[in-house]
Amino acid sequence: MVEAKNTISTLWSDEPALTDLLSFEAIAETVADAIFDESLNPVALGVSGSWGSGKTTVLNLIEKRLSRWSADGNKIVVVRADPWRYDPAVGPKESLITEVLGALATECRLDDPVNEAAGSALKKLAKRVNWSKAIKMAARTGITMQLPTLDDIFALVNDDKESLEGEKGLAAFRKEFSEFLTSPALSHVSQVVVLVDDLDRCLPEAVVETLEAIRLFLSVEGMSFVIAADEERVAEAIQQKLQTPQAGNEEESVASLYLHKIVQTTVPLPALSNFDTRAYLFLLLVKSKLNAGAYGQLVESCDALRLSAGSLDDLVIPGGYDLALEAATASRLTPILYERFKGNPRRIKRFMNDLHVRQSVASRRGINLASDAIAKLMVLERLFETDFTTVLDWLAGGNLRPQLMALDEITTLEPNKLTSTGDTKKPKSSTQAESQSHEDSLGGFSATMIRWSKLPPVLDAAEVSGYLTLAAAFRGRQLIDESLPQQLRDIAAAMTSSSQLERSSVNEAELAALPKGDVDTLLQHLGRRMQDDPSIQLNTVNGILTLTKTHTDIAAVAERALLKLPAQEVGLPTVLLFNGGGSVQFSSVLDAWKSGAENAQVIRALNSVLSSGVK
Repeated sequence: MVEAKNTISTLWSDEPALTDLLSFEAIAETVADAIFDESLNPVALGVSGSWGSGKTTVLNLIEKRLSRWSADGNKIVVVRADPWRYDPAVGPKESLITEVLGALATECRLDDPVNEAAGSALKKLAKRVNWSKAIKMAARTGITMQLPTLDDIFALVNDDKESLEGEKGLAAFRKEFSEFLTSPALSHVSQVVVLVDDLDRCLPEAVVETLEAIRLFLSVEGMSFVIAADEERVAEAIQQKLQTPQAGNEEESVASLYLHKIVQTTVPLPALSNFDTRAYLFLLLVKSKLNAGAYGQLVESCDALRLSAGSLDDLVIPGGYDLALEAATASRLTPILYERFKGNPRRIKRFMNDLHVRQSVASRRGINLASDAIAKLMVLERLFETDFTTVLDWLAGGNLRPQLMALDEITTLEPNKLTSTGDTKKPKSSTQAESQSHEDSLGGFSATMIRWSKLPPVLDAAEVSGYLTLAAAFRGRQLIDESLPQQLRDIAAAMTSSSQLERSSVNEAELAALPKGDVDTLLQHLGRRMQDDPSIQLNTVNGILTLTKTHTDIAAVAERALLKLPAQEVGLPTVLLFNGGGSVQFSSVLDAWKSGAENAQVIRALNSVLSSGVK
């Protein structure tokens, strides 16, 4: 039996990590170096990756590096911008401009008469913003602190032709902003770096307006932007908003050209490798067990092994900590999560959180199953729904154990049948016959089912049936054997129920009225159910014995049904049901159970029952 040790003992926040577990420091350093390349001043750089790939973590690392450089020399003003979180009542362009002006306003000592010109320049810039839309933003930022009163802000709301809405206004804004940035009040500021996050989550209009605001600043030296977004999604948003034509064969789309006119170069975030995935899982699992110092050492050790192309098996564990179980769990989960989640940190973390929740609920319901076994089942449920439905059908029909055994046998016999790592696609009509022939050669199992079966650990029906029943309940799925007539389904459900009230609803008179063919079908079903889920054996065996009392000609079928119960799973209360006449009638069953039993107490009970029958 799989030992159900729960190493998934906590939930992990979806917020960006404060510690670099993904070795993204090299990317952050590359971007930071580009920011201070004089030949790229001003500059807009992209950090591209899919949702959950770690873009915000990279921005955090960049900000840390900029803060260190700022402390060593001239002031670097870092502005964090998240257009996705902007108030929808305020224009994205106005919001971004206001954030930049607000950050610079806090750097000016406008109470110094020497800096009076800077205050005037700031007011002129503020006047060009469409405050009728940005008034809410202004009320929450530092810029309002530089304006005399809120009434003054309302006084700025006008239809000035030289606002940002016209080309003349744009040119004037650039000129005035350049003068403001080079004014004595900001002489201590060497660089302004705007870190833009989540642009790929915005609606198309917000994407284009934000990019236009960035373009507005990019004519001014000392301004740098780092835009963390999925470049493909941003280009799609531009295409939708501007209605630009789609790209032709091997051509760059107009939307991409528009984007690249603003963003000079993009640094792609790499997907996690197999090593990275295992290290990431391990570091997540051990976080709550180590103090900050030991955890930092472990992260550094993982980084060193990554750089030297070493193996995590050689990882040096800080003294005083036993992390063998966490290391084994990470190793077992890595093949599953690396292949199926394509190296995406957020998807991996979400899966681990889901795994924790599932295991917690299952444990509180008395279902003890190891993390790697639940993870394997969850992969099937989340990524191969058709195959998971098939497994639930096996359980409902009482065929889970033989099907899992057959699947394991096919997997062992056909180790090289499937080498592709991609999902199995629906065959084209011209290859239907070939596809069917291939599936038949795999014992009727789908290609994805075969691949899934190869993932560790090997599953046993007795261990996973309880969890599968819970998973079916989460999906709103009733486990019903459709091959049984409705009346027999109701009787079987009542006979195997844990409720005494439900079991008593089936009386011997009702059972005696069943035709022999229906009784045979019912017995076969009960045997299969017990085979897959030994936890229901007590009531099921009791039901089988009751049927033998009402139908004296079914002994052979009843014996075959009882033998479906794996000998090593037979419980002591089940054996005691045979005290009396049952020990003689089913002595061959008891002998078979005794031969395969592993529990000494059960073996003694079987010997006792068999002896009483002989007397």
